[in-house]
Amino acid sequence: MSATMAKADGVTVFTLTSDPQSPCPPLCQILKGLCYSPVCCSVSEHLRRVQKTSQSVLGALHIMVGMLNIGLGATLLCSGGASSWQMDSTGFPYWFGGIFIFFGIMSILSEKCPSPCLVFLNVFLNLAGVCFAIAAIVLYIINIVSMSLWWMCHDDYWESERPTASPHQDIVMEKCLQGEALVMMLAQSINAVLIVLSVLELCITISCVVLGIKALKSSEKREDKSADDPELYKRLLEEVTTDPTV
Repeated sequence: MSATMAKADGVTVFTLTSDPQSPCPPLCQILKGLCYSPVCCSVSEHLRRVQKTSQSVLGALHIMVGMLNIGLGATLLCSGGASSWQMDSTGFPYWFGGIFIFFGIMSILSEKCPSPCLVFLNVFLNLAGVCFAIAAIVLYIINIVSMSLWWMCHDDYWESERPTASPHQDIVMEKCLQGEALVMMLAQSINAVLIVLSVLELCITISCVVLGIKALKSSEKREDKSADDPELYKRLLEEVTTDPTV
């Protein structure tokens, strides 16, 4: 299936020629024709100049946030009690980290190969990334409220069965409670860092969306200007009139 595009007075017309021999249904042929269209998939030097290195920087930040989510989340999951049941059952730090790394790779690709299709896809993914970042903030806040290390120094069965505690046992319990408080402080600090990273990810995704939309709009304005530029026709007329072969 081949695809052509024509623009006139704010109207864009796509002409798609279907292949009757193809086993794919017409809708799949249309999507294939749009995806492989030279208009959408050709690298635009204008988009490259407009985006510069901004998307690569934001992509690197995406990847950094994703790797920290995986590393710090694994620390909470392995500590026991520092993770809520939602984190234990779903392991959301791992897939949040993987999703953020994927967003970073797409941002870098949209700068290295800045075709309109890839830039639009990057904008769409980062719009979804805004929702993921907000979900990460909410889940980490729930986790910091739900975490408990009560099991470290308390045993309901032992406390109910043992006689009155001796001075030595009181000292051991005091030391244990101090250690529990220290571990809780470290776990809460890690969780707070993850919340800050999720807020940073929210800012990064919004920045990627804004920059991508600006680049696409500037590309459309440039195409419209080049199509309606009277100087273009003037230069062509001058070339024709001055051509000695005419």
